[in-house]
Amino acid sequence: MFAYYLNLAVRSFRRNKVLTALMVLSIAVGIGAAMTTLTVLHLLSGDPLPGRSQQIFYPQVDALSIKQAQQNPPDMLDYTSAMDLWRAKRADRQTLVNDSEVKLQAPETGQPPLMATMLSTHADFFPMFQVPFAYGNGWSAEDDDRHARVAVISSDLNQRLFGGENSVGRTLRIRDADLRIVGVLKPWRPSPQFYTVAGGNYAQGDTADFYRKSEDVMVPFRTGLDINDGHFFQFTCNAPPPVPGHLQNTDCVWLQLWVQLDSAAKVADYRRFVADYAAQQKALGRIRFPQNARLLSLMEWLDYNHVVPRDARLQGWLALAFLAICLFNTVGLLLAKFLRRGGKIGVRRALGASRRAIFAQCLTEAGLIGLLGGVLGLLLTLLGLGVIRSQPVEYADLVRLDLPMFAATFALAIAASLIAGVFPASRASRIAPAIQLKAQ
Repeated sequence: MFAYYLNLAVRSFRRNKVLTALMVLSIAVGIGAAMTTLTVLHLLSGDPLPGRSQQIFYPQVDALSIKQAQQNPPDMLDYTSAMDLWRAKRADRQTLVNDSEVKLQAPETGQPPLMATMLSTHADFFPMFQVPFAYGNGWSAEDDDRHARVAVISSDLNQRLFGGENSVGRTLRIRDADLRIVGVLKPWRPSPQFYTVAGGNYAQGDTADFYRKSEDVMVPFRTGLDINDGHFFQFTCNAPPPVPGHLQNTDCVWLQLWVQLDSAAKVADYRRFVADYAAQQKALGRIRFPQNARLLSLMEWLDYNHVVPRDARLQGWLALAFLAICLFNTVGLLLAKFLRRGGKIGVRRALGASRRAIFAQCLTEAGLIGLLGGVLGLLLTLLGLGVIRSQPVEYADLVRLDLPMFAATFALAIAASLIAGVFPASRASRIAPAIQLKAQ
């Protein structure tokens, strides 16, 4: 029967080409607007570490507040707190991170120095965050301990300096220090760049920190402090540091700590550890408000920092509202179309067709309209995403229609058309055959 209903729907399309085109266009425009907006929202609110984010956590303590407890602790840690928590080694994996600007060059290439971003971190950074390598690998924990002069560089920097060749073993000069390259990353750009997120910048309209490319060069944490000392930026301080850029052993907060905890029991244990540490530091007189200590999961941390901007959520709701308007238009057009066929429906009913059969016939036609609208809506979605990619926003080159959103486009189009077709199909199935035959 389904094939028969499809045949009837195609015949109906041919008899009412303009009306059918209007319905397909109405569905397509609504789907195109909704899916373009929802695709961007899906990108912005995505999990940067699928399958692993539930094991990654961000501890916070408040060593900054003096007069009264703040609603939330500082987004970053002071040097003393960060080093204390890291040295305790209570996590399965852990890494401190800090990014800063440096001047670097590759002496062997003869190219002039360039300004780049450097991430000072630990060996656990690479396995924790599943960082992919094109050549070589990361450094070891022993390299962390001995302040080894080694570096991992990004795919982009490797292309700029060495033409994309295997540069493992080559020398990189950062400021006045020579470092040996031990690894080159594959193109890697987690979205958002979660490990340096802080301060809710996206909520303030600054997307650069959340969707920029990965740092040009990564070095062992202590090595970074050694070679770039005096050039670090504080997140915030109670008072300016005695020497600008020299932030160790000051009350400035400027470091981030990430930990990997592989079980719920370990999460609970680490949360108690952070709370106990804050209480201990209060007893020592260094922390005044230990109740501000907490442990957030990766996704909680992104939500706290408003990674998904409010205007993006608003645009999502507006797009869905526009789709609803398109559906109401489609309902009206379908109702007009089905009721115009009242005579033919009455004849079918008189010849023995049930209300259920008429309802199924009309709903099949509505579903086919949705399928056609989905095809056109997909083209409009791709056009909309292309327009977004041409805009001067940091995440523009990340915008794409992945397989789940591709499938969602057709699912939404067919579901929307079926929903729109329920009322008209129900009305058509209740047409009284006797009245229609008498009118004929």
